Amino acid sequence: MIVPAVTRRRALPRGLVAVLLAPPRAVTRLRRHPPPERAALIGLVALALALVVGGELFGPELVPPGAQIIPLLGGGLLLRRAAMRLLVLLVYACLVYAVLDMTLEVVRPGALVVVVATAIVAYEFARSREETGLTGSSGDTFLVELRDRLQRQGELPRLPAGWRAEAVLRPAGGGPFAGDFVVSSLTDGGRRLEMALVDVSGKGVDAGTRALLLSGALGGLLGSLRPEEYLPAANRYLDRQEWVEGFATAVHLVLDLVDGSFAVESAGHPPVAHFAAGSGRWRLLTCEGMALGLVPHVSYVAETGRLGPGDALLLYTDGLVEIPGRDLAVGIDKLLGEAERLVPRGFEGGGERLVTQVAGDSTDDRGLVLLWRQG
Repeated sequence: MIVPAVTRRRALPRGLVAVLLAPPRAVTRLRRHPPPERAALIGLVALALALVVGGELFGPELVPPGAQIIPLLGGGLLLRRAAMRLLVLLVYACLVYAVLDMTLEVVRPGALVVVVATAIVAYEFARSREETGLTGSSGDTFLVELRDRLQRQGELPRLPAGWRAEAVLRPAGGGPFAGDFVVSSLTDGGRRLEMALVDVSGKGVDAGTRALLLSGALGGLLGSLRPEEYLPAANRYLDRQEWVEGFATAVHLVLDLVDGSFAVESAGHPPVAHFAAGSGRWRLLTCEGMALGLVPHVSYVAETGRLGPGDALLLYTDGLVEIPGRDLAVGIDKLLGEAERLVPRGFEGGGERLVTQVAGDSTDDRGLVLLWRQG
């Protein structure tokens, strides 16, 4: 009896079969995750498995095991910890298979160490984003909205004829977020401009988040209280927050747009500069006060004056005038020197020029408001 020959297909290695069967067991857990994260995890798992199959079919020279860092990096950006753990376990299983199936001459130990280290870093990054609520693309959207909202709140209201103002806010290191912000409002039927320039302690996203919360509160106080009550109320609000870096400096300006009279109060802020067209010189106002959020009950004394045609006020944060290793007065002198150069050409566009010339390469947040009465 002749037994017909049976053609046997080449079976996949047992280790590879185990790797391929591992994800279906974990897929049942995917239902616990939101659809966008579920789709991201499925895509990254598919990529990791495709790299394993590619290495089996085309060899480790074309598809090395070290390529597993690609899904790991994607997981660190898109996944929460629970989903990231599944991805890391799968990648580790792929690495174990690669070691068992190939020789160490082909699979270099250094490449395996890089993949393991990448997995640890990516997992910690996913954990950090989850703890701050910035997971996946929604976290990036939140950061963009935070940046845009801070920029919108820094826009000054349209002033009546004869008055101009510019506000410039630049984050530290050219980043998207700053702890400096300005809030302003026209009150009394447009007769009075009320404004506060604030410098929140810290830098980056942490300072930007606190600045957003504080700007909403301080913006709501504008026009709701008598001017002399504004900084004390802001101080009490900040003191109640009990932030670790829970202080801020601020300067508060109230300007009558009819007769030009103004009042300035300072809470630990650099002195406001006043330009008088009659003398052609800048002078520093002398009002001082304690920074916001240090003690619960503080009073502030205002300094008053008047802006005539051609006069100006310059408000700024310390990031504009601080020079490492030198006294603050040196930076203020440099700022006023540049402000002197604005006088012959006019103040239009002067805010940007001052920030660029005085502290264009500063590593601190910088904020400036230039307000003038046209002659």
